[in-house]
Amino acid sequence: MSSPGNILVVCTGNICRSPFIERLLRSGLAGTGIEVTSAGTGALAGHPMDPEAAARLMAAGGDPDGFVARQLTSTIAADADLVLTATRAHRAQVVQLQPKALRYTFALTDFHDLVAGMPAGTGASPFATPEDSIVTRVVDGASSRRGLHHLRAAKDADIVDPYRQSRAVFEDMASQVGHVLPAVIDTFRTWSTATPDA
Repeated sequence: MSSPGNILVVCTGNICRSPFIERLLRSGLAGTGIEVTSAGTGALAGHPMDPEAAARLMAAGGDPDGFVARQLTSTIAADADLVLTATRAHRAQVVQLQPKALRYTFALTDFHDLVAGMPAGTGASPFATPEDSIVTRVVDGASSRRGLHHLRAAKDADIVDPYRQSRAVFEDMASQVGHVLPAVIDTFRTWSTATPDA
């Protein structure tokens, strides 16, 4: 039986975008056993979630309680089964810090485009083992579909950074995440209930 696995979400300060995504993912994947955490490439370590981001999170059904920002390290990146980043630049920073993460690090929007509607069992790696986590299997499936989708234009790929911006920018951030996260959650929930060899 596959273990559930874990997902790491990365942005810059780890007080706006990544905790917003982390907590919504955690809520959406409740009951699957998949662990979701976050970190920042330039984290405001020790800080709680930004109040404006927390307000959008609660409006979307998430819970900001107990969140504390932390700095991304090579070990944190190495220990993840999947890293989802707010932007493509963050993806490059993760991979520079931990080259091993190249295979399993994606900008959130790009990952959405690869997995939306992906049937469970897609792209099973010939090197897969029963010990591979569900998250790792989904990553393998996503990677196998890279050539099937046109890459988004750069202007459409990044989740906007609302830090120290107006409430409208926080709304834009929440809206962008709201357009892509449900399909990602649905994919993991579907694969979590499928048999490993489906």
